[in-house]
Order: sequence, then structure tokens, then C-alpha cells
Amino acid sequence: MSIPVSLELIGEAAHRIKSTVRRTPLLDVLGPANCRLLLKCENFQVTGSFKIRGAYNLVSQLASEFPTSGVITYSSGNHAQAVAYAARRLGLSAVVVMPETAPIIKVDGARSYGAEVLFEGTTSDARRVRAEFEAKSRGLHMVPPFDHQEIIAGQATVGLEVLEELSEIQTIYVPVGGGGLISGVAAALKQSLPSVRVVGVEPAGSAAMHASLVKGEVVTLEQTQSVADGLLPVRPGDLTFAHVASLVDDIVIVDDEAIVGAVRWLASHAKLVVEPSGAVSVAAALASQNSKSRENQIVAILSGGNISTKSLSSFLMNSQK
Repeated sequence: MSIPVSLELIGEAAHRIKSTVRRTPLLDVLGPANCRLLLKCENFQVTGSFKIRGAYNLVSQLASEFPTSGVITYSSGNHAQAVAYAARRLGLSAVVVMPETAPIIKVDGARSYGAEVLFEGTTSDARRVRAEFEAKSRGLHMVPPFDHQEIIAGQATVGLEVLEELSEIQTIYVPVGGGGLISGVAAALKQSLPSVRVVGVEPAGSAAMHASLVKGEVVTLEQTQSVADGLLPVRPGDLTFAHVASLVDDIVIVDDEAIVGAVRWLASHAKLVVEPSGAVSVAAALASQNSKSRENQIVAILSGGNISTKSLSSFLMNSQK
């Protein structure tokens, strides 16, 4: 399997998903010190996150090859919803394995798209093992959450859209969980505009990609914990790690206080509802703009907006105390 996923494969994904996936806006907002900050709003996407891009790209191919079979995945929530939505659109049954701690808004979302929801443990490894068992026993086809070239190619279409609107992009901040989004974005951008600086952002309590890069091989964390519930895999994928090691310029880490602050900033300054996992990129971008370094043409990807009104209200109210 070649590294990186090729522009040809990414282009095929873009064509495959264009009738279903929204082309999300790139909004220009004013950051600290009047610096320009552009937000790629995947929180406006079908199912509320970028995950539909990779999920639909792979599920549509499975539907063509195995039209009478169902699909299964394991996910903390956003990928589960994306697979459920894609399967329903394509006439397939879907089973999703989610953690026992999954936010109810994401559980309800997956069910609303017709998926059967199973719960297993609290770690990505626990739900992966359950999903693999169910896939074998039921004859279902697996749709991995990030470590698959067709998933990465689908997520890469985010990068293509950004480049089409902003040909002189200098720096892009990308949330990092398992690494599918940053692998795709880096593959699309670095093969088209090598000068662009691609920066991944992880929560302090779940920095598996950073730890893996430091060690030079994939690392499995004993546990993960963060307000960014969509960025908690205990390890990156083998394929995504290879992409990041080869293409990504830096991985930065932000703590929960900065993440919640970014959620608040997006709500108050940009008038956008973004979940913590989707706001980590802005937390890093704001920190950069508050430093002595002044970058121009900065993009932050808002990877998702699936946050309950209760959680959002709590974040906003706490800022007033």
C-alpha cells in the first residue's frame, strides 16, 4: 500500500461522494490581534462531522460489490453516525459498536439513521474487538474508523476543497484522533502544495500520535481522557501513523481548558456550534496567534459539531462565573 494515498485515489473519492457530501464553507473570521483565521466548517456537514466523507466513500464501494450484505463499524460516535447514514442511503443494514460512555446525542444520531447500536467497554480497542467478532459471526463487512486507504481518501477531500478556495494557504490545523483526517488532508495538500505547513492537534489526555512520533513507532496508551470525546483512541492506525510521520510538520497538544475555551470562542466570536473534538484546531490556532509568531492564511478545520445543548450551555455558563 503506497504512502501517501494518491491524488488519483483522492480524486476518485471526491467524484464518488459529491452527490451526498456537502461542500462546506471556509469562513473568514478575525482572530486575536486582527489576524486572519479561516474555518473549514465540517460541523455543517451531513451527520455533523467530516466522517461522512470517508464512510460514504468506502460504504458505497461495498454496496456495489456486496449489495445484500450489511456493514459494521466501531466508533466513539461521529463515524458511527456516518456509517449508519451511508448505509441507509445505499440500502444496507448497519451495526455500530460504541463505548459505554458515548454521548447520548451521538448514540441517538446513529439510531436515527437506522443503525443497530451495541455497547462495548470504554476504549477503542475494546469496541474494535467486539466489532470484529460481530462481523465474523454475522457476515458483515467492516468499515474501519480511520485506518483504511479509502477512508483516508474520503477525508482527503476536505483538503482538496480548502486548496480550491485558498491556493496560497500557509498553515492548516487539523484535529487528530486515530489520524484519518490529518492523513487525508496532508496527502491532498502536500502533493499539491508542498510548502503548506500541516499541524495536527491532540488533546493532552489522548496524545497517542505524538507519543508514537516521539518513539518512532505506533504506541498504545494505557488510557485516554479528555473533554474531546471524539479524539480518544488509545493508538493511531498503522497506515495513518505512516502518513503523519511522512507528511505532517508538527503535532501540538492542547489541554482541556484551552479546548473548552475554543468552544466558547467559536460560539461567541464566530457564532458557530462546535464540539470539543472539532474545536481543538482552533485552540491551537488561537495559541499560535497569541504568541510572538504571526502567521497569515491560517486554516483551522472544525471537524464536528455534535454537542448536546446541555454540554454547550454548561461550557458557556461556566465562562461567566
